[in-house]
Amino acid sequence: MLKDTLIALLIAFVVTAIVCPFFIPILHRFKFGQMVRDDGPKEHLKKTGTPTMGGISFLIGILAASVFLIPMYKDVIVVFLFTISYGIIGLLDDILKIKKKKSEGLKSSQKFLLQLIVSIVFIVYLYKIYGFDYGILIPFTGSFENGIILKLGIIWIPFALFVILGTDNGVNFTDGLDGLCSTVTIIVSLFFMIIGLKGNFSVTPVTGAIIGSLMGFLLFNSYPAKVFMGDTGSLALGGFVASYALMCKIPVFIAIIGFIYMMEVISVMIQVGYFKATKGKRFFKMAPIHHHFELCGWSETRTVTVFSIVTIISGILVYIFM
Repeated sequence: MLKDTLIALLIAFVVTAIVCPFFIPILHRFKFGQMVRDDGPKEHLKKTGTPTMGGISFLIGILAASVFLIPMYKDVIVVFLFTISYGIIGLLDDILKIKKKKSEGLKSSQKFLLQLIVSIVFIVYLYKIYGFDYGILIPFTGSFENGIILKLGIIWIPFALFVILGTDNGVNFTDGLDGLCSTVTIIVSLFFMIIGLKGNFSVTPVTGAIIGSLMGFLLFNSYPAKVFMGDTGSLALGGFVASYALMCKIPVFIAIIGFIYMMEVISVMIQVGYFKATKGKRFFKMAPIHHHFELCGWSETRTVTVFSIVTIISGILVYIFM
C-alpha cells in the first residue's frame, strides 16, 4: 500500500507540475482574475487580477493518480468523487465571482444547498456500509486495536453533516494567503496518510494523490503566487479532508490535525457574533484570523510558516498518543 501511495504521489506531482505552466496562461487569456476584498490588507490589492481557479490544475493531477489507484483500491473512487463534487461547487462560485466582478459568487444559501445535496448523497453511501453501527476513534486513547471507539447510532447522521460542512468552510477560510491552504493541507494529508497506513485503511493511497498534486501546485502558488486555487480548489480540498476522515472513522482528528482550519472558522464566528452584539465593533482586526496576524505586522510568509508549524505539531501529538 505504501508503494502505491508513493507512486500516486509522484503521478499527481508530475501531472500538476506540467499542467500549471500551460493552464495559467489560459486563465490570463480569459481574464479569470482574482477579485480582492476592499476591506482587506492593502498589500493584497496588488493581487487583483492574479489568475484564480487554479484548483482545476491539481484536480487534474488527483484525477490522473486516482485512475492509477481505483482498479486496486475501490474506496478511492468514493473520496475522489466527493472531492470533485465539492470542486464543481467551488468552480460555479469562482465563475460567478468573475462574471460579477465581485469577491462573492454564489449566494450563501445557494452554496449551502449544493453542499447539502452532495453531503447527503455521501452520508447515504456511508449508511449503506455501516448502518447505525458507525463508530469513531477517540483521539489520544490508542489505535483502532486498543483505543476507545464511540458508537454514535442515529446521531452520526447529523454529526457527519456537521463534520463535512464545518471542515469545508474551515479549509475554504484558510485559503487567503499565498500557499497557506496548500501547505497546511499537504501536512494534514501527510498525517492522514501515516495514520491510514498504520490502520491499513483501503482508502489511504488517495492521500498520496492529494499530497503530490498540492506539491506540484505549490510550485506556482507559494509567495508570490502566480495562481490562486480559488473556491474550486479550497472547497475540493475541504471535501477530501472530511470524506477521508469519515471513511476512516477519524473525523474527530480533524479538530486536532486540522487545528488551523478550526481556528479559521471560529475566528469568523467570533468576529460576526461580536460585531452584531456590539453594533459595529470588531474582536479581531480582521477575520479569518490569518488576516488579523497580517494586520498585526506579520508577513504572509511568516504567517504561512507559523500556521504550518502548528499543523505539524498537532499531527505529531495525535500520532504519538494514538
